[in-house]
Amino acid sequence: MKRFSLDTNVVADLVRNPAGVVAQRIAEVGEARVAVSIIVACELRFGAAKSGSAKLARRVEEILAAVETLPLAPPADLAYARARRALETKGPPIGPNDLLIAAQARALDLTVVTDNVSEFRRGPGLDVVNWLRE
Repeated sequence: MKRFSLDTNVVADLVRNPAGVVAQRIAEVGEARVAVSIIVACELRFGAAKSGSAKLARRVEEILAAVETLPLAPPADLAYARARRALETKGPPIGPNDLLIAAQARALDLTVVTDNVSEFRRGPGLDVVNWLRE
């Protein structure tokens, strides 16, 4: 059964639109098949802290409490090394956080759900979808 790793921009849309398309897709596939990387959790919590909005921070915490947060652990390190090496030989790499998210998803055989498809599609062997534009 395919599992999904939500990228930061997808969770941010869920924060802004709690009954929107992302919530609908999560309901369709089932919450148990959806997770976020610890890297995404870091980015979301940083954004909430930077904004200074208690309401935003509460909403981020509610969402993170409702989905599994995946720790960054082996074999993601090996997937990272291979992906980074492959990308360096092809041209510009993807952003460092996106590369970690992609490596973790590849190592765990997860589909990345993102609105930044062009960046993630450069990750070798990575399954990528965009629930916001389908």
